Amino acid sequence: MILSIESSCDDSALAVTGLADRKVLFHRKISQEKAHAAYGGVVPELASRLHAVDLPRLLEEAAPFLPKIKAVAVTNAPGLSVTLLEGVAMAQALAVAKRVPLIAINHLKAHIYSLFIEKPARFPMLVLLISGGHTMVLDVKGYDDITILASTIDDSFGESFDKTAKMMGLGYPGGPIIEKLAQKGDPTRFALPVPLKNSPRLAFSYSGLKNAVRLLVQEHAPLDEQTRCDIAAAFQKAAVAHLLHKCKKVFDTYRPADFAIVGGASANLAVREAFEKLCQTYGATLHLAELKYCADNAAMVGRCALEAYERQDFTPPSALRVTPRTDKIF
Repeated sequence: MILSIESSCDDSALAVTGLADRKVLFHRKISQEKAHAAYGGVVPELASRLHAVDLPRLLEEAAPFLPKIKAVAVTNAPGLSVTLLEGVAMAQALAVAKRVPLIAINHLKAHIYSLFIEKPARFPMLVLLISGGHTMVLDVKGYDDITILASTIDDSFGESFDKTAKMMGLGYPGGPIIEKLAQKGDPTRFALPVPLKNSPRLAFSYSGLKNAVRLLVQEHAPLDEQTRCDIAAAFQKAAVAHLLHKCKKVFDTYRPADFAIVGGASANLAVREAFEKLCQTYGATLHLAELKYCADNAAMVGRCALEAYERQDFTPPSALRVTPRTDKIF
């Protein structure tokens, strides 16, 4: 079995995955959403302190599996440095104490492998990764063959939802809140710009849309409930339209047979419905992770670690480093 640890942001998570059959034998996560809600976003130092409390609690729950652990995997990049350190410190201690290999896992690569939890990996495919920190299209040919085709030049898709919610005083995390309000809103009441609509550049940008929402909120303050819903609906419509507009360019160029969406924001139903139609239009097969594995979790870290274990891709505990952000992501 492989024990996997995830602490890249505001979720403490542990999982145990079978080496032979890929089965998830243990999977637990403690969310910090309530602790950060009052601040409208993640407070890194608070998140770190909560990981220091919650990770040992999860390890205690996973104790019955520890005698059969053959490796320890942990997210070490990218993410918040102070939260990554909590998971890395635990993984280093466990690897030394158990005398088992240590596997360093890239958080974004783990999101890709969330598609293949408890089943074989299937490549090549194009992958749209949308989360609180990243928005990018990836050409994935294999575990060690990942190319970034497009990425954001400022805010990410998920981050723009969080900031829109914060501007309207709705709390954190913003994604589910905005999505729920949008279902009750009129997306045609307000016309918000689709970013980079007239630009040939294959890239994403959400700072302009975020600013347009800010001006709209200021113009209609104080907001009544229906106005909040209508702004949420207009924002979500424009945000998803931007993804579609740029991904159509990707489809026109690469004509993928298989296309996937991963990351926490891939749970958004408007995104899923829009890309189901896009894939149908281009004759591509759409791949999605189970909803419970879309957000940060340790099961995806464990699934990715299975590939690393097969390749004997190990890191000495003393050499493992935290890498919050890197120029070469993969």
